Amino acid sequence: MAVIAVTKETRADETRVAATPETVKKLGAAGFSVVIQAGAGTAASYPDADYEAAGAKIAKTAKDALKDADVLFKVRAPESAEIAALKKGAIVAAALNPYQDKETLDALAKAGATAIAMEFIPRITRAQVMDMLSSQANLAGYRAVIEGAEAYGKALPMMMTAAGTVAAAKVFIMGVGVAGLQAIATARRLGAVVTATDVRPATKEQVESLGAKFLAVEDEEFKNAQTAGGYAKEMSKEYQAKQAELVSSHIAKQDIVITTALIPGRPAPKLVSAAQVASMKPGSILVDLAIEQGGNVEGAKLNETVVTEGGVKILGHANLPGRIAADASALYARNLFALSSLFTNKEGAFAPNFEDEILQAAVVIRDGAIVHPNLKTA
Repeated sequence: MAVIAVTKETRADETRVAATPETVKKLGAAGFSVVIQAGAGTAASYPDADYEAAGAKIAKTAKDALKDADVLFKVRAPESAEIAALKKGAIVAAALNPYQDKETLDALAKAGATAIAMEFIPRITRAQVMDMLSSQANLAGYRAVIEGAEAYGKALPMMMTAAGTVAAAKVFIMGVGVAGLQAIATARRLGAVVTATDVRPATKEQVESLGAKFLAVEDEEFKNAQTAGGYAKEMSKEYQAKQAELVSSHIAKQDIVITTALIPGRPAPKLVSAAQVASMKPGSILVDLAIEQGGNVEGAKLNETVVTEGGVKILGHANLPGRIAADASALYARNLFALSSLFTNKEGAFAPNFEDEILQAAVVIRDGAIVHPNLKTA
């Protein structure tokens, strides 16, 4: 029986866990033995007793959990002590941050591990249930609105009272991927007047279907601004200038701006300049969801709230899904459980199918070498 280990997250401010009692039970039914490091789920409100009741074994330390493990499930990439404890050939599935964290990739390769970057799960129909970027971005978009609303300090919906009317807040979403769409939906549910922008033409209909207004320079470049995989292309300097002019006049009137734009393998594009920030009203809020990749907002700082001279707040919170740890863990654990179906054959024996298109896209290290083409040429 193959052993799956789940260890406690040790990287800064990580509250999520890679398995829940629900997925432990499902993994057991699928023929896996599950070992959980003591306290791994505490920060996400999953006590050891619940894991034991679901059929997991509890190990005192990460080293104990990994001793016989064929697979390690993590949220973030394992650190050096965990890598040293892996047996040769073990599979590691985690958000590995492969473009930025080459040191960890090299250490995993040296240890002879097989590493699966959950960020590289392809966006194909049968892999949707494994797509951790989407599951976590959904919660990040929701939480961004909550954080923005709390920092704003005023009501979001229009309120008509005997003492007078409170105007609805104006919320502007920049980048309409999974996070952006959820931010639109959440802001609309809270009663805000919502506008949104994205360089991908397909998002216009999605934005309008949620009751928001779409804002973009709709020229020829805009019509071809999406990759076959559904990601945004980096736009030309000319387009960026035209879009910036349109956005500048719009952003000055907004109460809350949420930026979500990311480009795989590249620093986050700068969407909001210091001049645009300065044009906003005192008390306005910017929430930068791309802060961990450099940020979309000029002046944003990782894990800080910057207050400008003009009284505008720029929120640079990292790991927003971790602020909803129980739900974020539940969704991510289901992504990993779905992935585990690729580790067994029809007879239920542990035999990972590395020829499967999903694993071919997501495996970054195998047999002691970095094998993903994007990383070999990076």
